[in-house]
Amino acid sequence: MTVTFSKIGVIGAGAMGRGIAQIAAQAGSEVLLVDNQPGAAQRGLEAVTAQWAKLEEKGKLDAVTQAALVTRLHAVDSMQALASCDLVIEAVVENLEIKRALFHELESVVSPSAVLATNTSSLSVTAIAAGLARPERFAGYHFFNPVPLMKVVEVVAGFKTERALCERLAAYAVQMGHSAVHTQDTPGFIVNHAGRGYGTEALRIVSEGVADFATIDRILKDQAGFRLGPFELMDLTALDVSHPVMESIYHQYYEEPRFRPSVITAQRLAAGALGRKTGEGFYRYVDGAAQVAAEAPAPVLETLPPVWVSPRAARRPELLRLVHQLGAHIETGPTPSPAALILVAPLGFDVTTVAAVDRMDATRTVGIDMLVDDAATKRRVLAGTPATRRDMREAAHALFARDGKAVSVIRDSGGFVTQRVLATIVNIASDMCQQQVCSPSDLETAVRLGLGYPQGPLAMGDLYGPTNMLEVLFNLQTVYGDPRYRPSPWLRRRGALGLSLTHVED
Repeated sequence: MTVTFSKIGVIGAGAMGRGIAQIAAQAGSEVLLVDNQPGAAQRGLEAVTAQWAKLEEKGKLDAVTQAALVTRLHAVDSMQALASCDLVIEAVVENLEIKRALFHELESVVSPSAVLATNTSSLSVTAIAAGLARPERFAGYHFFNPVPLMKVVEVVAGFKTERALCERLAAYAVQMGHSAVHTQDTPGFIVNHAGRGYGTEALRIVSEGVADFATIDRILKDQAGFRLGPFELMDLTALDVSHPVMESIYHQYYEEPRFRPSVITAQRLAAGALGRKTGEGFYRYVDGAAQVAAEAPAPVLETLPPVWVSPRAARRPELLRLVHQLGAHIETGPTPSPAALILVAPLGFDVTTVAAVDRMDATRTVGIDMLVDDAATKRRVLAGTPATRRDMREAAHALFARDGKAVSVIRDSGGFVTQRVLATIVNIASDMCQQQVCSPSDLETAVRLGLGYPQGPLAMGDLYGPTNMLEVLFNLQTVYGDPRYRPSPWLRRRGALGLSLTHVED
């Protein structure tokens, strides 16, 4: 197979540049690696060749192939050496003026037919290309770290980028073993844009005193299947990386409420509590292991009160079956008896609002999150009102822990935890489709590969129901009065009609 670009230059010998150089050489290209720091390119070359040697030792690369790869990678000492390259990829510091100056110099070095690409993750491709004589041959080519393992690259069209150039870059990404996704030149492109909901909504939940960091992480892993909780993830990526991205996208979108950052991360960044690499973040780390307190055991009660389930509870038939299987006596009258535990299961509303609107005894009312099928979740989540009696909270906790499934009891919150976070993720993704940032299919691919979510955000919406997602958002907006939760028109129309979010007609 003929490689799309036979000779490429990579500017920047840091981890990102080295990763790009490695997969480009593996695709069959001759690669020239350059860095303005003396000796950095040679050290980068040695790091890549050492990686190939390890792969050979593990039997993942044969000796002949490894020897051939080494001959394709070269360290050079100046950009002048890139004159014969047909593609040059820049992977230097995220500074607009530095990148502009670099490409202004590079344009005078390479041939008029050479393609220029930036690996920027947060800057405008159009702004970087603004001073070029031929911006039509310039595009964004955003890889993710570690490049050999993160199998997605965002191909970003600037305002004047030729479409055919983007197709060539996408084809080359496939030859390098990656999936290419096309995106418009918007803040955060696809992955960093779509990823705004997970951490920022979890931070809002903490800021309201609903639950602590560990409880929220447990809920989102056990109920929704995320590999890492949002606070585990921010500790892994480090706040000196993640908080500036939050602020950058928020300000680039002119203070769009959906992307509002949190003072919690700003304070921790100022204190140097960045995460794993500093030994302290949302968790404290000893020998690399997070120190997390064990969950308190569920109360064990000899007798439980009778249970009355609200007629308006989400998944009411399923909830009634569950309560029966757990051995509770279920009241079937139109109203609860004075001794009954009152169960509600709202979507988007808090338990207090449901109790007040339906004129229930708030001292005996407990809510359970039934968005997710109980059989598909490893954890149940309960919340009371500010007036709920302790004995009623403990009775509900004991009941729902009877079969050994984990139970979290949180303070009252519109949408509990999982509903809020999932609806925010789905809503942001829907609005990306509304803005035509990218195609729905490319959005799904980018998020699955770039963020490691259990499903793409639109598939999440389909799994939990577009109509349910819409109801959660409407009700969250009612509870909080915050435009952050206003539904995207794209989701609103599809949710109102019960249409799929992933199967979209052109």
